[in-house]
Amino acid sequence: MRIVSLCPSLTELVFDLGRGDDLVGITKFCVHPADKVGPIEKVGGTKDPKVARIVALAPDVVLLNREENRIEDARELEAAGLRCNASMPRTTAETADMVRSIATDLERVTVGEGIALDIEARSAIAREMAEGRPRVRWCYLIWRAPWMTVNADTFVQALLEQAGGDNVFAAHLERYPTITADELARANPDVVFLSTEPFPFQDKHIDELADATGLARDRFRIVDGEYLSWHGSRTPDGIDYALALIEDAR
Repeated sequence: MRIVSLCPSLTELVFDLGRGDDLVGITKFCVHPADKVGPIEKVGGTKDPKVARIVALAPDVVLLNREENRIEDARELEAAGLRCNASMPRTTAETADMVRSIATDLERVTVGEGIALDIEARSAIAREMAEGRPRVRWCYLIWRAPWMTVNADTFVQALLEQAGGDNVFAAHLERYPTITADELARANPDVVFLSTEPFPFQDKHIDELADATGLARDRFRIVDGEYLSWHGSRTPDGIDYALALIEDAR
């Protein structure tokens, strides 16, 4: 089998499904597993894949994410006769379904079912542990200059909500809304999570935001964006990670 993956989290999933040796093309942003992705041909980025080269590689399946990748690239690949598996899970249940779908296409149904069941089991545990506990009001920042956060229609929201958290910007119409420091101050969340990706937040940004908002410095946390936004084989640990973050903020 020949596989091209155009999404970092899906590349990691391919390896965990036991098909890493069948990858003939990945993006320059596919960094996990770090000790295995180096020799694989890079076919551009998530937004600018080298479509002609992908077609020339003659993969049996191309894995895409409808948020990370562009619809026009997917259409061009399909028009060239390539089979594409495009997904966009927003919840842990949809992530389990995605794993099963990809595992089927990669002929790794049994391994995929194990990952999917793990996602479902840990999600159930997280919801059970959150039940009856005080809710934690949170904001999750993904970008600086301008400050950007997430609304209810996101995977980050799903992980933190089932862990017992309430997103102070959940009702915003944009999935990734731009906000001001004043808006963040007025929202007055119990905790502000600063993600390590796509913007690499650091401790100095905690100082900046504390000064700009007047919120106490101890309300801010640097958090691992890969665990909270990568969907696939990383999701079981991401569920546990979200649960720990919310518990720590109580």
